[in-house]
Amino acid sequence: MSTHFTEHAANERTFLAWVRTAVAVIGFGLVVGRMGNEPPSIWSEVALLLTGGLVVLLSYVRMERQRRRIDRDAGLLDKANPVDLLLVGLLFGLFALILLFGKHLA
Repeated sequence: MSTHFTEHAANERTFLAWVRTAVAVIGFGLVVGRMGNEPPSIWSEVALLLTGGLVVLLSYVRMERQRRRIDRDAGLLDKANPVDLLLVGLLFGLFALILLFGKHLA
């Protein structure tokens, strides 16, 4: 059993939360895009899917970095790193794409 089980479990829960968020935002965006009379542009759907996939990929990179830090006993400070900031930016991008879908429907 790992000596840092609690930290590793929290790290994996955070990763899964990012994955759930990306999947929910993508699903919601695709549903909103299908609600109008005319179908949305294929490029907006592709952009939404690619951005969601990038969020999942970056959250995996973040989880692996944290796993190595936990195993090294490097001290876990609560400061943001570039991957965290990029994930937040991509999440805002996903919400912006949903707003564009909604505007397209109006």
